[in-house]
Amino acid sequence: MTVINELACSRSRRDEVLNQELARRLAAGKDTAGIKELIDHLQDKNADIANDSIKTIYEIGMIDPALIESYAEDFVRLLTSRNNRMVWGAMITLSTIASRQADRLMAHLDLIMKTTKNGSVITTDNGIKILGLIGSVRSDYREAVTPFLLEHLRTCRPKEVPQHAESALPAISKDNRDAFIAVINARVTDLTPGGLNRIKKVLKKAGSV
Repeated sequence: MTVINELACSRSRRDEVLNQELARRLAAGKDTAGIKELIDHLQDKNADIANDSIKTIYEIGMIDPALIESYAEDFVRLLTSRNNRMVWGAMITLSTIASRQADRLMAHLDLIMKTTKNGSVITTDNGIKILGLIGSVRSDYREAVTPFLLEHLRTCRPKEVPQHAESALPAISKDNRDAFIAVINARVTDLTPGGLNRIKKVLKKAGSV
């Protein structure tokens, strides 16, 4: 039986349980052949198969990113898909490997930024996470992503500020710390008590880098 036959859609299931179980089995067994089969179906004409394949892949990435990182280019290509499910699924997947594949992702930085800016909520959430992780790897990468991250934090919806500040934090160093703190401090009046508590922790971490 092929891996595709084990996807939720192949069993006429609408929930994600089977895909999550499959991801755990493939990761535990380091089943590279099964993972390759999922990769091969990311462009499947059957949208349900493609959707379940990317779901299973990013679940694998959350368990063991080493098993999927060599396919970074395949995930980047999905960012231009007309299927929004594939776009945000690819962004989740890339967020699991961003720090490991920062060199390769830098070649597609403009596309990642554009997708982050114009995408759905899930796409944007994971795009900011990706950029933060890329920026954590090298100083020149940090310089490349910092303007985008700061502008996003200046303009994003108040309820997004805590999560996105946390996601940007890996890219913060002594070089950009003051600018980051200034942007965050300018947003604190917009926050709920819960959001303010999260931001206080972010500011404390930023002040110690």
